[in-house]
Amino acid sequence: MTPFAIFGIENSGLNLAVNLVLLFLVVLWIALIYWTFADARRRIEDPMLIGCATAASLFPFVGTMVYTIVRPPEYLDDVRERELEMQAAEARLAQLGYHLCPHCDFEVEKDFLRCPNCLRKLKDPCRSCGKPLDPLWKMCPYCETEVESTAAPRRARRRRAEGAPEPTP
Repeated sequence: MTPFAIFGIENSGLNLAVNLVLLFLVVLWIALIYWTFADARRRIEDPMLIGCATAASLFPFVGTMVYTIVRPPEYLDDVRERELEMQAAEARLAQLGYHLCPHCDFEVEKDFLRCPNCLRKLKDPCRSCGKPLDPLWKMCPYCETEVESTAAPRRARRRRAEGAPEPTP
């Protein structure tokens, strides 16, 4: 009885070498499938996309190469850390009094009444002490003066002429 020969190889030493190479390739393929799954979990939030990436790696070697080309460039933890750093930097800037004009994003100080760049009105001055007031304030916190309403006054209705007919409902 002759031993099972892969690719028609009758030499037992050469047949063993071919079997070992095939075993190595199968183990490498399974390791690439696991690596693709683990890497996709660290880079992608959507479970459906993680499953698609793992399914693509089932095509021997080519699927993993395609995943490596199209995968997101950074880990989810790095993205979250960068966002937290940006929020902390913005909070530090707000504490330092760094303000931007809401119209042109020019750097202004908190006590500016007008933007020096676009000349738009940022705040109204207090009528007694002249300090800038927030539009929502009802009283000046510096001198305790009541703030006038900046809303436009309503127009008075015109009276009808004495001889004009009444409108019909």
